[in-house]
Amino acid sequence: MRSNVNLSNIVRTAGCCGIRRVIACGSPKIDKSIARDGADQVQIEVHRTLPPVLRQLKEHGYTLVGLEQATNSVSLHDYCFPRRTAIVLGNERLGLTDKELRLVDVVVEIPVWGLPHAYNVATSAAMAMYEYCKQHP
Repeated sequence: MRSNVNLSNIVRTAGCCGIRRVIACGSPKIDKSIARDGADQVQIEVHRTLPPVLRQLKEHGYTLVGLEQATNSVSLHDYCFPRRTAIVLGNERLGLTDKELRLVDVVVEIPVWGLPHAYNVATSAAMAMYEYCKQHP
């Protein structure tokens, strides 16, 4: 994640959804005025790179759901999230790398009907977390 504003918005949404842990790569900083109570409710786990974390999550039984526009992706409208899911987000500009895409179990895409051709990463994360919560109240 390149933007601390996006990460702060994701943490705020995660808190609203009852998610207690967000994994971030790089040098994340949370803006508490944006994340609000999420900053206190959600643990930020920091790693240098994503692939080792994805392998570890898989070993612990998580289904890795990559959010990306990709060939053979499944629409968010049609996807049924397993209870034990980790939603995987990429860099705001570049998305998930080919290496990261090979590690996820499924790629889910959020349909876009206008321009620009993709939602902001924090918006995408919010839509996916909301859909997960809707399926697993």
